[in-house]
Amino acid sequence: VTSLRTYLQATSSEALAGARQLPAPGALRQTALLAAKRPVVPSEWAEEPPIRIGHGFDIHRMAPKGDPEVRGPVIIGGVKFDDFDLGIVAHSDGDVVYHSVVDAIFGALTLPDIGQFFPDTDPRWKGAPSDVFMEEAWKQMDARGYRIGNVDVTIIAQAPRMMDKNHPQAEPGKPYDHKLAMVDNVASLLGCPASRVNVKARTHENVDAVGEKRAVSCHVVAVLERKP
Repeated sequence: VTSLRTYLQATSSEALAGARQLPAPGALRQTALLAAKRPVVPSEWAEEPPIRIGHGFDIHRMAPKGDPEVRGPVIIGGVKFDDFDLGIVAHSDGDVVYHSVVDAIFGALTLPDIGQFFPDTDPRWKGAPSDVFMEEAWKQMDARGYRIGNVDVTIIAQAPRMMDKNHPQAEPGKPYDHKLAMVDNVASLLGCPASRVNVKARTHENVDAVGEKRAVSCHVVAVLERKP
């Protein structure tokens, strides 16, 4: 955590220096100059805020299981879709929910993104289960004195279906809801009650790669609260 904080302080200083040189028209220029001149009082930032909010997004391609780029079955929120005819194209297991949750937590903590923590050029993460990324996000959050306030997940997928009427455990008029298992999986990995996690899903109305079943994506908003 200390080394990451040092990295962030250095990059933030460079960004601020660059911002002071950016040309801006009219009122924007005046606002930028005032913001750059305003002294930062260390005491204002001495304590962590009571809550932090982060957003995460991920998208992965899907392809027929015989495609050489496919690493394995589609996994979403820790649920493996073995019977689905497409597989995931990714360096790790390509779980878009877990990756989005991790990035949301990292974002809330003002840490580098998941690609910097776990680069796809590192062979250690080839085919890695995304549980390990979630565990690291929890460790970073816990070390900073935070816990999950709530996590809101939106899966965007034309397929596989999150509500499956053909699932062996489906009942007449009641499709099997994969999202319930996803809620439990996310809550377990983040050490919070299931009531703090929400998983929603929608299609992409047959539009673009997601709508054409060539990709699956996910958005996550995470609220972190200070531990008592």
